[in-house]
Amino acid sequence: MSGFLLVDDDPVFAEVLAGALKRRGYQATTADSSQGALERLREGDISRIVLDLRLATENGLELIPTLCALAPGVRIVVLTGYASIATAVEAIKLGAHHYLTKPTDLPALLAAFEHEPGVIPLEPAPQPASLERIEWETIQQALLEAEGNVSAAAARLGLHRRTLQRKLKKRPAGLS
Repeated sequence: MSGFLLVDDDPVFAEVLAGALKRRGYQATTADSSQGALERLREGDISRIVLDLRLATENGLELIPTLCALAPGVRIVVLTGYASIATAVEAIKLGAHHYLTKPTDLPALLAAFEHEPGVIPLEPAPQPASLERIEWETIQQALLEAEGNVSAAAARLGLHRRTLQRKLKKRPAGLS
């Protein structure tokens, strides 16, 4: 039986999720870094990967092409507390199967693996996005275009680097 690989730098979260999967009859293993993920992928029979967008100092998006190359056919769901449209689109382009925001529950996570690859069902928002949310999306897009370079993203946005760093420490409501 093939199993899950949970790649998250929060060991408590990863172990709780692994335990929940095991109670449902799935095999599950964890890794807290890209190096650990690659080792686990080579060691075991992995068919589904839950990948955190931020792994300590690493960017989970950068790991997607390598995971897909090492295990063709593996399904990857990016799970993050730092959601943005820009990172969702980038994750799908790089080969992720689906993209979910934290917090989520186990049934939603399992359902994400069943969706058509690359198709994220979007439900209409009950109300227009807040200015705080639009600002967050704009910042994330600038960071993506600047390949994660905060100084370059700040220049694109016409902000001082420190101002952008302060804004990055805050997250709009509903994104934590």
